[in-house]
Amino acid sequence: MAQAAGKESFADLLEESLGDRDHLEGTVIKGTVVSVDNDMALIDVGLKAEGRVALKEFGAPGQPAELAPGDEVEVFVERLEDKNGEAMLSREKAKREESWILLEKQFNAGERVTGTIFGRVKGGFTVDLNGAVAFLPGSQVDIRPVRDITPLMNTPQPFQILKMDRSRGNIVVSRRSVLEETRAEQRSELIENLKEGQVLEGVVKNITDYGAFVDLGGVDGLLHVTDISWRRINHPSEALSIGQTVKVQVIRFNPETQRISLGMKQLEADPWEGVEAKYPVNATFTGRVTNITDYGAFVELEPGIEGLVHVSEMSWTKKNVHPGKIVSTSQEVEVMVLDVDPQKRRISLGIKQVQANPWDDFLDRFPVGAEIEGEIKNITEFGLFVGLTDEIDGMVHMSDIDWNTAPEEALGRYTKGDVVKAKVLDVDVDKERISLGIKQLESDPFEEALGDVRKGQVVTCTVTKVVDNGLEVTVKDGVPGFIRKAELSRERSEQRPDRFAEGEKVDAKVTAIDKASRKLSLSIKAYETAEEKEVMATYGSSDSGASLGDILGAALQQKKQDIEKSQKDGSDNEES
Repeated sequence: MAQAAGKESFADLLEESLGDRDHLEGTVIKGTVVSVDNDMALIDVGLKAEGRVALKEFGAPGQPAELAPGDEVEVFVERLEDKNGEAMLSREKAKREESWILLEKQFNAGERVTGTIFGRVKGGFTVDLNGAVAFLPGSQVDIRPVRDITPLMNTPQPFQILKMDRSRGNIVVSRRSVLEETRAEQRSELIENLKEGQVLEGVVKNITDYGAFVDLGGVDGLLHVTDISWRRINHPSEALSIGQTVKVQVIRFNPETQRISLGMKQLEADPWEGVEAKYPVNATFTGRVTNITDYGAFVELEPGIEGLVHVSEMSWTKKNVHPGKIVSTSQEVEVMVLDVDPQKRRISLGIKQVQANPWDDFLDRFPVGAEIEGEIKNITEFGLFVGLTDEIDGMVHMSDIDWNTAPEEALGRYTKGDVVKAKVLDVDVDKERISLGIKQLESDPFEEALGDVRKGQVVTCTVTKVVDNGLEVTVKDGVPGFIRKAELSRERSEQRPDRFAEGEKVDAKVTAIDKASRKLSLSIKAYETAEEKEVMATYGSSDSGASLGDILGAALQQKKQDIEKSQKDGSDNEES
């Protein structure tokens, strides 16, 4: 019986032992390192046979394992015996089991975990969470798209577990949620302490046509293109690039909207300070053309200092020409300072002022009265434009073409391309005008025919035409004149043009000489009035007792005698 009882006890113990052994598969147990041979470690876990585990499973990623006989380690029992009779053990699975237990606690508590990105897979990356492998989606790497993830790999960093399924062995993590949370904390702190004038360091996050957005660490600020540099910048990309670290100053901050305006140029000295002393009026400098518009060109004198050359100040002779046809962008040009306004931060420059004025040069070579020859460049309704030099034209007004021909008719005699001679009548350097005359090359026939005739002089006229409002006459060698109806006589009843006939000679006084219309204005009435005064002065007045009839009778008798004497002298001369 005792022997039977002993056998039963041994069977129970064996069964219990086998049951415990079966229960060990799929669990983590402690073992002792028996030996380390080459790249394998022999570990005793208290089973029938030891098991072997690769040394690399004991080392941290990328580092050798530090393991020696006698060390206690935890391993995962995959099978109690393999075909060689050894236990199948795994250190990696043991670590994974340990990690899963810890990760589940952290996930349930909403805590962050530490992991290392070590590989790429479709749609994202793999992360080592101290033995457990998690999936990091590409959208969860950063707050904004990351072009190159290489700097993030193999570096321990915090992650947030989004979901985990132990039955499937799936863990999904996010780096972005950690950054957003940190960013929110930084944003609150930054906004609370933000002040205008404060200097901060940030990273260029985005670039637009009007400026750049700079990440100040949880909050973005706008760096407008005009506040990047004192010099002209057409597009922010000329000075900045995405990802670039920049030092900026807070220019404006609105706590309500939390809008932040930043500036970079404010951290540099203002080049406009003392600009009047640096760039005095009439001084000349060399600058670079930075921008060309319809109304002129901007020239950079130094970084941050630009002046405008108005289109009217670009050339002495090229008028109504787009500035782009005179200068080009980036061209070095010599300019003269015309005006400086520090308050408006404006400098007016001129290019033509540093060049010889062709109008002054022309006046030196061809003073007023000089004769010149040129080709007709253009004909307008009011005159001829004649090319005088390669750059300068002069104008012959239609009234200065011919002395005797009507201006319109005289203008029609010429065609474009004709070479003409002319006299310089006037040179206006300020208005850049040259007046020429063709008819002035000859003497004025009107002046010659007029001779010594002067206003107030009595002349003998020949009636050429009787019209309703007066008489058309000629004086001397065909100088035309006109006697208005009211000037035909002192007596109103005698102021009738029909009293006269063509070819009749009359005496009249010159009342006006109109050189523009080339006509004389004459008056018989004025002549008679003057004659009466002369007679009264010569033969007495009615106050002396003589009647007007007596006086006029004596005067007429005297005039008759003078005429007869004149005619007799004339006939005597003809006979001789």
